[in-house]
Amino acid sequence: MQPYVLVLYYSKYGSTQQMAHLIANGIEAQGIATKIRTVPNLTTTVSELEPAVPDTGDVYCTLDDLAGCSGLAVGSPTRFGNMASEMKYFWDQTTSLWLNGALHDKPACVFTASGSMHGGQESTLLSMLNPLFHHGMMILGLPNSLPALSNTKTGGTPYGASHVSGPRHDQALSQDEKTLCEAMGKRLATAVKKLTQH
Repeated sequence: MQPYVLVLYYSKYGSTQQMAHLIANGIEAQGIATKIRTVPNLTTTVSELEPAVPDTGDVYCTLDDLAGCSGLAVGSPTRFGNMASEMKYFWDQTTSLWLNGALHDKPACVFTASGSMHGGQESTLLSMLNPLFHHGMMILGLPNSLPALSNTKTGGTPYGASHVSGPRHDQALSQDEKTLCEAMGKRLATAVKKLTQH
């Protein structure tokens, strides 16, 4: 089976989804296949999850999608400095993969979007790293050799790509934010190539 990188995200207003697709562009530019997957919205009770297949957009992630990936990019909007409950709920269902070490030694990175510059982007990125560490994954950030990381006046951190979407979530990704998304995808794909070559 051909190696692929899973780009897994949750998006409420579309910014994180845009970032996911830019990261996938960076991965594919390195010649690695991608699967772009999302997680369902949660309502007040877990039993009221949305249909198994969404009407529009990217399909929902399965544990098989996660177990079969050679690399992983995880994205979520900020929720008071933490990942969204929808993404947290997905990770809470991955105990079987943790028990059998399905994600051990696979490279991973994280990305986020927030409504304001100081909306908790870095703490959200760090919160998404916790399950990845527990799953034994190898974490990648963004190196300072990327000029956009030092030049950005909007999103972008060493912990992962980020975007400031504005209080109404209508602010387009800046060129630096786009550049960092694609650079993160390329870096992840490069790590996958190195780790999967025999």
